[in-house]
Amino acid sequence: MRSRSPFSFSGGGGGGYHHPPPCTRAHQIGALALVAVTFLITRSLDRFLLPHSSPPFLSSSSSSSSSSMLFDSSGSLTWPSRGYGSRLDLKIYVYDDAEIDGLRELMRGRDGRISPESCIKGQWGTQVKIHRLLLKSRFRTLHKDEADLFFVPSYVKCVRMMGGLNDKEINQTYVKVLSQMPYFRYSGGRDHIFVFPSGAGAHLFRSWAVFLNRSIILTPEGDRTDKRDTSAFNTWKDIVIPGNVDDGMTKFHGSRIVQPIPLSNRKYLANYLGRAQGKVGRLQLVELAKQYPDKECVPVILSDQAELPFQNVVDYTQISIKWPSTRINTQLLEYLESIPDEMIEGMIARGREVRCLWVYAPETEPCSAMVGILWELQRKVRQFHQSAETFWLHNRSIVNRDMIEFHNWRTPVPLP
Repeated sequence: MRSRSPFSFSGGGGGGYHHPPPCTRAHQIGALALVAVTFLITRSLDRFLLPHSSPPFLSSSSSSSSSSMLFDSSGSLTWPSRGYGSRLDLKIYVYDDAEIDGLRELMRGRDGRISPESCIKGQWGTQVKIHRLLLKSRFRTLHKDEADLFFVPSYVKCVRMMGGLNDKEINQTYVKVLSQMPYFRYSGGRDHIFVFPSGAGAHLFRSWAVFLNRSIILTPEGDRTDKRDTSAFNTWKDIVIPGNVDDGMTKFHGSRIVQPIPLSNRKYLANYLGRAQGKVGRLQLVELAKQYPDKECVPVILSDQAELPFQNVVDYTQISIKWPSTRINTQLLEYLESIPDEMIEGMIARGREVRCLWVYAPETEPCSAMVGILWELQRKVRQFHQSAETFWLHNRSIVNRDMIEFHNWRTPVPLP
């Protein structure tokens, strides 16, 4: 908490200007006393609140690393209490494929031949990993009535790419699945969670704008949607999650198998991970790499509209560089080469402190992507839910438009 100036200037509303009363010696003494008391109280509040209210990452001018403020004395991940609560306390219901007709098809294809193991690697793996971690989570509940949130498992991107369902079948199956979920109708989908881990986002479900426009979408692609004019991502309700990383790249029998190369021993200035896919910016990177074959490409954020994971708590200016995609040229390489090694080492060191946030690991780990996602989900929990077709009476009973009480709703329930 910063001390505020004891004096301030403000623009008044209507009513015209009023001359102040004459200032006597008694007024002057009183004003000085008020200033002194305000100063002492403010300093006391600063000392009391600063350790608890400081952001997880301070400005880059901070002389010491502040990422440690994300962790408690035992090394476990903590989150700022503002908007999240002082501890994780939520209940998530995970739909079972046996209780909802069609859900199994969204996970295994029309013939049930696609296995979760074939979908857990690569870009789409988060759909499987998040589902499995929630099934084992201590925050999972088996009772819908006490759930804060509902998770709808689907491996639909993998299923589509492997020929398990076509676009028309995906759309029809999602609608059939949602019509069997009275709680989805109850809230209009506001407390239901869906994972869409590819550039296509929720567009894999063609009718997402009708049915999922209020639901919580987890996606690593918060900045764009492949071959679409609009993105399904909404920064106010959805959550950007870390992309999937092969487990072997993070841990192996308790020890890291990938060790960072010392900066002094690195051969290249930068490298590029990804595919061109006809994208203008990526093609520019390829052309730039041809001009400088010994330097390859650059590992900076070049997506102008990018939304990043856990932006509420991570200050990315301390661990990364974002560069305009319209200025991908030799100026970028010259800039990267101009950065002093000690500054690069500092950014790398700060990045290592929070890299656990990009690893999908069980809750038994003190820090992981899943724990970060749970904190972000907790912020989405509402005390009360309703939809355009939900009504309530004096005795707090929830009814639909036909005055049928919620627990007597029969599936399929009508959808928007």
